Amino acid sequence: MKQHKNRWLIAACAVGIHLSIGSVYAWSVFTNPLKSRFGWDDSEIAFTFSLAILFLGLSAAFLGHFVEKYGPRKAGILAAVFFGIGVTGSGLAVQIGSLFLLYFFYGVLGGIGLGVGYIAPVSTLVKWFPDRRGLATGLAIMGFGFASLISGPIMARLIEWTGIAPTFYILGLVYFALMLSSSLYLEPPPADWLPRGYKQQLQQGKQQKIDKPVPLTARQSLKTRRFYFLWLMLFINVTCGIAIISVASPMAQEITGMSAFAAASMVGLMGLFNGFGRIGWASLSDVIGRPNTYTAFFLIQLAAFFLLPHTTHPLLFQILIFLILTCYGGGFSSIPAYIGDLFGTRELGAIHGYILTAWAAAGLAGPSLTSLVREATGSYTSSLTLFASLFIIALILSIWIRSDIRNKVAPPTRHSA
Repeated sequence: MKQHKNRWLIAACAVGIHLSIGSVYAWSVFTNPLKSRFGWDDSEIAFTFSLAILFLGLSAAFLGHFVEKYGPRKAGILAAVFFGIGVTGSGLAVQIGSLFLLYFFYGVLGGIGLGVGYIAPVSTLVKWFPDRRGLATGLAIMGFGFASLISGPIMARLIEWTGIAPTFYILGLVYFALMLSSSLYLEPPPADWLPRGYKQQLQQGKQQKIDKPVPLTARQSLKTRRFYFLWLMLFINVTCGIAIISVASPMAQEITGMSAFAAASMVGLMGLFNGFGRIGWASLSDVIGRPNTYTAFFLIQLAAFFLLPHTTHPLLFQILIFLILTCYGGGFSSIPAYIGDLFGTRELGAIHGYILTAWAAAGLAGPSLTSLVREATGSYTSSLTLFASLFIIALILSIWIRSDIRNKVAPPTRHSA
């Protein structure tokens, strides 16, 4: 009898990949060193990060089928190559002082590595953990959220010790090695595999079977309403979360009178709640179900965004911000399991890739909307009210999608004419 791989080691390898690519969230560490050396302004440097997130979404969409066709191991290796070259090549761009080369290496090549590396282990974990989909995907995506807390201080110290270009060289090689070694262990479970005792739990009613009898393909999923409901829900959740992340410090100082140091400390803690929200909400979704989880996201944030402009007490303001960040992180970690619930796992990686274009769009929409409304009104109140209104739409969608869930046992041929 063939010995199957340990699914918890598969999960650990997924965390290793996400810890590597999640370092993109620490990009701001390079801002001041690059400004000091080359005189580039904040927007020019920040565009590198925006470009990486854009290509994350695009590559996830266009290469999702690659993940399904060639498997997580080859997809992970491809991600390691692109991300490793992207980060290492950024050192060359810095060494010769070329901003456009930095855009190409870190933004384009690194972004492609981000997208493939993001979906490859997640789609595999959903298949290995039919009994704990939320927990499994939450573990991996928690690594993405926590990565900046680990890599940020390391980057800062390396820049101080070795300089900007050598830092990119070192990081590129380390990330490549970690992603490659993690990818080599990845593989999907056999077609008839189930966790020990899971079949008996299904028969006894202790576990609810959530796969559809005939799972949809990625192309068929695009012909269903529920795909666009999920896309819009993720888009709204990420748009509003990124908007808060992008202006948290100045907004806290304006509304509550917090000092710059206190606001900066709050921003640091936001990363913790982002990470904990990913594992916490995803694990809870296994108990209460994904539909209830997303409805909870939108109810909590609807209240929080309406309260924020009127909350002048620093502690209460921070509690609201941290709640929003847990929902922001939880939205990312719960969506792969939600996709598996609605469409099955046959082409989950490809469908997940399509859904992640919402992240790319939100990365552009969130900060832009915030700055436009802030400049037009002179305060953050109108921006927060606008985002609260978006959560009303998201809440309606989260309730509406339940009607599709009730009908999800219908064969996909109804959607694939």
